[in-house]
Amino acid sequence: MTHLMRCLIAVALLMSGLAAPVTLSLLATAPPAMAQSQRSSSEIDYDAWDRVASRADEAIEAGRASTNALETLRSDLADWRQRFLDEQDTNRNAIQTVTRQLEALGPPPEEGESEVAEIAAARKLLNDRMARLREPVRLAELAHTRADGLIQGIDAIIRERQRDEIMQFGPSPLNPVHWPEGLAALGSTFAALRSEADAAWRNPIQRDETRKDIPVILVLSAIGLVLVGRGRKWTHALTRKILGEDPGAARWIVGFIVSMGSLFLPFFGVYFLIEALSSSGFVGLRGGRILDVFGPLVFAFLLARWLASRVFPAKEARTLPLNLSQQSRRKGRFYGMLLGGLAAGSFFLQQVGEIAQWSRPASVVILYPLMVLCCLLVFRIANLLREHVRADAEDDGEETYRSRMTGILAFLMTALAIIVPVLGAVGYFRLAQALLYPSLGSIELLAMLLVLQRVVVEVYVLITKNRAGAAESLIPILVGVVLVVLSLPIFALLWGARVADLTELYSRAAEGFFIGETRISPTIFLTFAFIFVLGYFATRLLQGALKNTILPKTRIDTGGRHAILSGVGYVGIFLAAVIAITSAGIDLTALGYVAGALSVGIGFGLQNVVSNFVSGIILLVERPISEGDWIEVGGIHGNVKDISVRSTIIQTFDRSDVIVPNADLVSGRVTNYTRGNTVGRLIVPVGVAYGTDTQMVDRILQEIAEAHPLVLLNPPPFVVFRGFGADSLDFEIRAILRDVNYILTVHSEMNHQIAHRFAEAGIEIPFAQRDIWIRNAEVLNGGTREDGVAAQATKPSSPNFPTAPRQKDEPPDMDGDADGGGGAGDGR
Repeated sequence: MTHLMRCLIAVALLMSGLAAPVTLSLLATAPPAMAQSQRSSSEIDYDAWDRVASRADEAIEAGRASTNALETLRSDLADWRQRFLDEQDTNRNAIQTVTRQLEALGPPPEEGESEVAEIAAARKLLNDRMARLREPVRLAELAHTRADGLIQGIDAIIRERQRDEIMQFGPSPLNPVHWPEGLAALGSTFAALRSEADAAWRNPIQRDETRKDIPVILVLSAIGLVLVGRGRKWTHALTRKILGEDPGAARWIVGFIVSMGSLFLPFFGVYFLIEALSSSGFVGLRGGRILDVFGPLVFAFLLARWLASRVFPAKEARTLPLNLSQQSRRKGRFYGMLLGGLAAGSFFLQQVGEIAQWSRPASVVILYPLMVLCCLLVFRIANLLREHVRADAEDDGEETYRSRMTGILAFLMTALAIIVPVLGAVGYFRLAQALLYPSLGSIELLAMLLVLQRVVVEVYVLITKNRAGAAESLIPILVGVVLVVLSLPIFALLWGARVADLTELYSRAAEGFFIGETRISPTIFLTFAFIFVLGYFATRLLQGALKNTILPKTRIDTGGRHAILSGVGYVGIFLAAVIAITSAGIDLTALGYVAGALSVGIGFGLQNVVSNFVSGIILLVERPISEGDWIEVGGIHGNVKDISVRSTIIQTFDRSDVIVPNADLVSGRVTNYTRGNTVGRLIVPVGVAYGTDTQMVDRILQEIAEAHPLVLLNPPPFVVFRGFGADSLDFEIRAILRDVNYILTVHSEMNHQIAHRFAEAGIEIPFAQRDIWIRNAEVLNGGTREDGVAAQATKPSSPNFPTAPRQKDEPPDMDGDADGGGGAGDGR
């Protein structure tokens, strides 16, 4: 199959078969037991296999078989190899059972030691049974190895032939000697087609059949001409009507689907015209083969034209795929349509040459001008891409990743447009074709991916109703990555990979690799992933039910609820992992050596992580602190925001999050102000002037404390006369609050009440007073000292007075611990 035909099939698969990988993945997740039950239980005919393998050995040694014959032989070998691979799972459960029985008997005795007769007999029976069970597995492994070697030998021969064909040196199209031969080949081909038509017309039976089919021919021709002539215009008019000026996501998607009518309606029209021409009976054997090629090539041209209209749109409501002016986009549409037509025409002439058996010089002379024109158009499109890169750099001020990739693509296209004509001119025409046609197919596939990415964005906007966040969302990017990954096999086909190469790659991946006695394959991995995801979502559903339905109806506090939810989450994920491993058929004993090696690393390099993990479990079980508690650890005050198995997040009163390792909370000193309850003590200091009636002050303060609604009356608040200070008589209100979280609010309200009640009672709240002694007081009167020197005032210096005034914007001291009750409150 040639490269352009691969491109047509690949793009069709990408447009209509994106759901196939998902179906294959779902089928791949079937458990191994189901796969075994669906496998044929018939034994393998090793005699037939020996005959096939011997024939393959002879073909590889001789190296004279055709490529098609080798491909057929390779397909047979691949089927045998898959059967041998499936056979290796035979008796797996029985082998595991016997292995466990032998382990139960223990290791065999050392030389010179005797064993109980019954145990020795049982061990011998089990060993004999193990040998019988392993016999078909050994034979399958041996045959699988031989089949794999034969397949590799055939692949090496085919790849060598492909390489020799591509690198073959041939005639130059610039040599005038070959030009008459090319013109003669074209003339002879048209003459042969005309002679077929004349022969059919001279046949009276055929003329009668044609006359009978004239109504059908006319109807098919009329439908085809209408669809070809008007289908694209109808589609454009309907698309413009649907989109309007500013379409939403739903209208854009509908308009996109309708726009594909410009691709399919003309193609259906061409199909009707081909059917009409075939029904006329004037097309012979050679003409029929040419018509079979013509239909897919028309589809390739129409697809190129449709992609050009999407990549270089005449009008776009919101964003353009490429940052180009309207004139440049018009050029892009024209270049894309013309490039698709030239590529399809080149491939059509190549197929006609193979049907008409043109000579190699004639084919080179006929196809080279189309190749040069294709390269010229590729060069023009590369210039448009460079214009997009420059426009993006001017708008963004810097080169983005997308612009950088576009610039690299433009450079590669320019290099291709220069190298291909040179290679074709000097005689490496096959190599030039091997570079040009896969490149054109890759460009078309990249354009398809660009269009599909825009569709993904619009679908995301339609679902989320959030167009502003679509550009920053990760989901459209991930879907785009998935599309690129799905297109990789298509790129491989375009660049000469055989279908057998892809199936071989899939077979290698399906075989997997071994860890001990356990084979890890994509089927096992997908089974593990599927069951683990189910367990994970089941755990989340259980947590949601507990959080919203069950736990709110209990008397468990908030911290306890969070501890239960966290514990259920960790246990559920652990059980999901264990069940997934068991269901996938992974033998955990085979991972013993890996676990032993990891335990050494855990003991030395991860000891702090393990310590924090164990401490997190202790915190969740013992609950010395809970979410929402006000604690102090390491001089940090705050509320516990979240407790995980590694660390705890504490939100301080200035709304900063402090991450504390769990080991510090378990082994260090932690003060929990709200553990079990929110009751706490408040101390409000106050001073009055000397000479004030202390009994009256005591009574006023007691009334203020008892009157506050948050102060508990059992135990009752009391007032303490602390002593005689330097400037005042010092008193304190000591009260127990029902909610210590409001300690600053209560403190502030009590201070307001104290100031008000003291003012009514005439009680003075003193301020600091100092006696200042001034030397040489005559300086204040402008006098002189006895020695005749003018006296100067000395600046007093005292630790009780600042040497510099407070700055205007300097905040006052806001130490929340001045009240003796901590720094908590409403201002947290």
